[in-house]
Amino acid sequence: MKNWNKKQVPREIVAGLNAKYGIDALTASILARRGITEGKDVQFFMEDNERFMHSPFLFKNMEEVVDRILQAKDEGEKVLIFGDRDVDGITSTTVLHDFLTSLGMDVTYRLPAGADPYGLNMGAIDDFAAAVEEDFKRGKGALIITVDCGISNVSEISYATEKGMEVIVLDHHNPPEVLPEPAIIIDPKCEDSGYPFKDISGCAVAYKVVSALRFALAEPIYGMEIALLDANVTGGDCVVDVIRTKNLTERGTFSVRIPQGKSIMETELPNILRNQHIYIWDKAKFSAIFGTDSFNFADFRDEIMRVWPERGKLSLRELRARSKIALYNPEFDSDIMGFFNLFVTYHSISATKKFSNENERDLQLVALAALADIMPLVDENRIFVRRGIASINAGNAREGLRELLALAGLLSEGRTITSTDLSWNINPALNATGRLGQPEIGLGLLTEKESDRRISIANRIIAMNNERKQFGADAWEYGNPKAQESIDANGGKLCVIVDERINRGVSGILAGKLVSAYNVPAMAMTFVDGTAIGSMRSCRSFDATAFLDALDKEGAKDGKPGLFISHGGHDYAAGFSFEKSRLDEFLSAVKKFVPSIKLSDDDTETFDIDAELPQRYLDTDEFDIFTVIDRFEPYGEENAGLIFMSRSLRISDAKKFGKPESRHLKLTFDCGRTKWPALLWNGAESLDKDFSVGDCVDVIYNIERNFYNGNTTPQMKIIDIRRAGA
Repeated sequence: MKNWNKKQVPREIVAGLNAKYGIDALTASILARRGITEGKDVQFFMEDNERFMHSPFLFKNMEEVVDRILQAKDEGEKVLIFGDRDVDGITSTTVLHDFLTSLGMDVTYRLPAGADPYGLNMGAIDDFAAAVEEDFKRGKGALIITVDCGISNVSEISYATEKGMEVIVLDHHNPPEVLPEPAIIIDPKCEDSGYPFKDISGCAVAYKVVSALRFALAEPIYGMEIALLDANVTGGDCVVDVIRTKNLTERGTFSVRIPQGKSIMETELPNILRNQHIYIWDKAKFSAIFGTDSFNFADFRDEIMRVWPERGKLSLRELRARSKIALYNPEFDSDIMGFFNLFVTYHSISATKKFSNENERDLQLVALAALADIMPLVDENRIFVRRGIASINAGNAREGLRELLALAGLLSEGRTITSTDLSWNINPALNATGRLGQPEIGLGLLTEKESDRRISIANRIIAMNNERKQFGADAWEYGNPKAQESIDANGGKLCVIVDERINRGVSGILAGKLVSAYNVPAMAMTFVDGTAIGSMRSCRSFDATAFLDALDKEGAKDGKPGLFISHGGHDYAAGFSFEKSRLDEFLSAVKKFVPSIKLSDDDTETFDIDAELPQRYLDTDEFDIFTVIDRFEPYGEENAGLIFMSRSLRISDAKKFGKPESRHLKLTFDCGRTKWPALLWNGAESLDKDFSVGDCVDVIYNIERNFYNGNTTPQMKIIDIRRAGA
């Protein structure tokens, strides 16, 4: 029996969301049931503007990275981009490679191929060292940039620096206890990264770096320290509010009270403003308060009047009242913060305009990476994916991606591409190139300029994906029969499969399928040239990377090196490799640590209902439910598809279908003027047993678009169905 859970939400919360943000009652009730009631969270469901993304310069090391890359450009240094073999690594490499080559830089890329381990390897470093040998003789430097990897490559990066190369690490994986030095690191999961959101993809990290580089090249204020001032007279005293900024990020806020009759020079204000370029709003007000010769400043209002004259006429208080940033984030609801928000918006738009086409192309890849790497679809990930998909649906799919979309039948007229389409049709195909040890084919598709070549590569990738599917099916045949025995041997807490017949490229797929089938963490391993290569997938709040860290330390006892050649990843998905001769050590370490595994309670099959829809909402002539469904796109990790409930729907027709057996059921519900088609997978046996044509039933369901022969129709996908009132 499936449990239907419709959480009750206080009406005042729904009314508050409606009153403050103008959200309709149905959307507000769904947000409330999902616990999305704070403005800082609501904004990412209601807004798509890039202004709501976090500034790349919030990364503590971003300016150092930008300056080092621009130095490489100015000095003509060779640059190696080293990525990963999966979708995130391929797209990360593409985004950075495209931009640096557009600047005329001497850039090459390399991805792990064949039996190469994950991450930067010594062979790649040696090959790059040979390529830059002559440059070193002429006094030039050389730069390696890792993308979607590198944070765990401590020894490799030390080796590269010993050879005279500098390294930048752009990663998003969990950092080890010891970080690679002296690399410049950008990783949102590092505790001191400075970035407010840790769960972005590797491609998003690369995109942030490219965005920062674009700003540095487009905006003359890059690197400048700028102070924004506002002043008001209160009770005879003057209060001066100051925000110090650099690269559109807040570097300090101050409020200085100047008693009546006291000079500015007698306050701390001169020290606060030392070495700052000063902007004020409304020089007439400042002149009236301080006189005309108090200090040098520029009136930002004059600049705004040239581009947004309607805003230039407003006071800071009026600008603050119109600020959407302040609407969702109360801490920004002040006159000086309104000034800061306008300043950031103006310069952000100015920089983006100069690279708008390239920016949209990049966001398409960032969207793919977020979905492929199963990033939580909250915070700015929602804007990445929505903007990327919107660009594709506007007919601007970038080269390479367009060919894959066409082969998948997703470019038919009238069809709207969704996050589900990309997750199920595009990412697996692109990922297949890396799984089969040839990720350069996937990257080649995205960087190829010639149309005929792209079509040929895209067809090859589809063939590789079909081959990958067969490898996955074979791996399941090898691994599944051993699964229950392994789980029993590990106290019901872990599944470990070791089989040399498993293709290394599908070990992660097998581990994921084992998790889905048995609801315990799973490890799947094979052997390649004397090396054990494996993947771990987790569930029930168990941290995969922490477990691998413990195994590695266990192997390092008695003066031996750590167990793994390489390991790392995310909380729920990680990879590892070790010498085949240490298999017994590995299995012993696993056996030792299994008793300490703690899994959260197994969830019963409970379905949380987002909204109850009366029949009038199902009459598409009266209400378009997709206005709500589309607002919650993209769906995926931490943002599951909306589940609706309706009561007393009358079944007007029912048909069984499926091959070779008719195991599924297509129903039609009579909702007045609208007849709703509905699919119940594996539900054929329920007809005339649990319900019949003519019955009224209660249902919980998703709503989706059905595309067929160029037509788009709405349909329900039934999760559970009961006779009305049962």
